Amino acid sequence: MRSPMRSTAAVLAILLSTTACATMDAQTPAAAQAERLVAPILTTPDAVDSATFAQPQVARVTHVDLDLALDFERKRVAGTATLDILAREDAAQIVLDSNGLVIDRVTDGQGRALPFEVGPRVDGKGEPVTVSLRTDDGQARQIVIHYAANPQADALQWLASEQTAGGEHPFLFSQGQAILNRSWIPTQDSPGIRQTWRARITAPEPLDVVMSGVAQGDPETLGNDENGQGRRAFTFVMDKPVPPYLIAIAAGDIDFRAIGPRTGVWAEPDMLDRAHHEVADTEDMVEEAEKLYGPYRWGRYDMIVLPPAFPYGGMENPVMTFLTPTFIAGDRSLTGLVAHELAHSWSGNLVTNAVWGDGWLNEGVTSYFENRIVEEIYGETRARQEAALDYMAILETLDEVGRDAPGTALHHPEGTDSAGSAIVYNKGAAFLRTLESKVGRERFDAWLRQWFDNHAFQPATSNMIYEDMRTNLARNAAEAERLMLREWIFEPGLPANVAKPDPAAFAAVDSASAAYAASGTIPAAQTWRGWTSAERQRFLRQVPRDRTAQQLAALDRQLGLAATGNNEELFLWLDLALANRYAPAVPQAESFLAEVGRAKFVRPLFGTLAEEGDWGAAIAKRIYAETRPGYHAVTRGSVDKVLGWEE
Repeated sequence: MRSPMRSTAAVLAILLSTTACATMDAQTPAAAQAERLVAPILTTPDAVDSATFAQPQVARVTHVDLDLALDFERKRVAGTATLDILAREDAAQIVLDSNGLVIDRVTDGQGRALPFEVGPRVDGKGEPVTVSLRTDDGQARQIVIHYAANPQADALQWLASEQTAGGEHPFLFSQGQAILNRSWIPTQDSPGIRQTWRARITAPEPLDVVMSGVAQGDPETLGNDENGQGRRAFTFVMDKPVPPYLIAIAAGDIDFRAIGPRTGVWAEPDMLDRAHHEVADTEDMVEEAEKLYGPYRWGRYDMIVLPPAFPYGGMENPVMTFLTPTFIAGDRSLTGLVAHELAHSWSGNLVTNAVWGDGWLNEGVTSYFENRIVEEIYGETRARQEAALDYMAILETLDEVGRDAPGTALHHPEGTDSAGSAIVYNKGAAFLRTLESKVGRERFDAWLRQWFDNHAFQPATSNMIYEDMRTNLARNAAEAERLMLREWIFEPGLPANVAKPDPAAFAAVDSASAAYAASGTIPAAQTWRGWTSAERQRFLRQVPRDRTAQQLAALDRQLGLAATGNNEELFLWLDLALANRYAPAVPQAESFLAEVGRAKFVRPLFGTLAEEGDWGAAIAKRIYAETRPGYHAVTRGSVDKVLGWEE
């Protein structure tokens, strides 16, 4: 609905509501300017976020206004964060999240000092910052925090010029999910506390800055700083409430190239041609996504291809998806990644899990949506094959952790960790694919579209989608039981009604895999080149794990595995080779681990080395000692655990 002017009491009612509708009409900018949209706070027990210090039912942040300077010499972000506050009339203070922030002072909107206290650090969570809201004339509705982020802020990755493609200028990017943004932005860092935001960022010339908000005109020239270096100011606005983890920044020597009327890509100049070619289908993807599940509500959909230190495949930051260069294969065979991040514009960004234990509402729904986009753009065969690979990953995880392991349920209550991405992503997608097969695509699509429409710009929980399915998808209670909704969401393992992939999807590949396992017959090079990337990955995943050096050399010679430009396939080859202590692969693995920071590849390769006794442990420690400083905190944290690394 459109957002009329409301009294403080009326807005406070929304603050405490668990059911209030807070949608925004993307075509009414005047209404958005008249009053920033306030998304509801969910107060049911399953929506209470233990990962934040905030007490949003008492006082919450509704808008963040950043005025920050980037200092590449000192690896420092510093300036002010002005927070708009919505609070109960009796609220004396507001609690914010921090992780290593250096706070100089806090004032109200008139510049009057406000007492504040930084509490003790909690491992993995940071420190609470409690700010008094009491002023001489009542209660502060706006607070201004003067601060600097620590140079080692977990969300920020500062790259030296030699770590970039161009080699001439430094680079900065952020990664906020899940709770890392509190290391550079003082706010209430919880997915259930949605906030609008604005930012003015100054950076040294000739660097450009992009953010996950809409750029406001051309950058402003400021003149030279104290070091004699010219600086420019960039301004961005996000007028729709988003979870704080979606506030993102990147700065470096980057250029832009349009794809369509509302899509384009940023990248370093040396990378731009390849990046643009790889994502050329993006405008078509947006159009097909809209046909499936309703209008794209964010205006533009741009992307930036970051340096390879980026720890994830992609990050769905609104209006500016962050992408790893490792998806660039030259033939668009890995562009399901782009479809995935685009789909987040509905599932995750538009409707967000209120707590991280319901992450499948973000990633599982998105993975299903991704596959539907792939089907429309690249055809049913590729979509079926990629879905089959995902199903294979679910089975591998269940075999590894046990089919009754609590972490294999989609919903993870307090104290229960997920068994991994194959559950959050793939099992979530399999759930929706099963529902589609049972009720029919037309009815399923109508239900999912109304879910997005009715919960737009709001947080959600597993209980909410469960009740919505019972009410708006199932025709009656009996059908709801047959669909096994509760089993899928709240119980471990795979329910008996799971829709299994078409066995014909990989018929030719599975036949070749069986022949290789039985007699060592390697597919012909021409056959290999004619397969899709999904087919090649399927074959490599089915190669028997115990191979001799001669067998590995024959595979590489026949299939050109070490020379592939497809990083998903190269990773599978290196993992297989290292698991068999294949010495010729070690230099390539060392080079790969030095160049790529994507945790999906880096963590398992170090893990494989660590499992290979003294031989592998020595190699892993030698490589990691050199590569660790260049990894993002996300990647470092995961590898540290694998290797038992201590600084």
